[in-house]
Amino acid sequence: MPDVITANRLADGVVVFQTADAGWSEDFNRAAVLPDAEATKAALARATEDVTRNLVVDAYAFAVETRNGHVAPKALREAIRAAGPTTRRDLGKQAEGHAPLSGPTAVKEADHVSL
Repeated sequence: MPDVITANRLADGVVVFQTADAGWSEDFNRAAVLPDAEATKAALARATEDVTRNLVVDAYAFAVETRNGHVAPKALREAIRAAGPTTRRDLGKQAEGHAPLSGPTAVKEADHVSL
């Protein structure tokens, strides 16, 4: 199953995703999708170097899947981390178009959050 590497940027705590060039981006859509366990292991090793250099903290891999032709986090926790706050859609990454399935191809949801 494909994976993506995530962490929190040490400078401000913002959720970031490892890119194909081993950098970090707040935009989930720029995340490197790792096709197998070997690629995930290598990407985690690079992320661990960035942890050592105090760029990010708590780096780990999570599973992604293809939905409606787009890569999206498989777990709810990761979908929330990728999209931003769940209370208001006019804030965070979903408001900026950086959330999974955001933009014109997004799956539309209700304008409220069930508690």
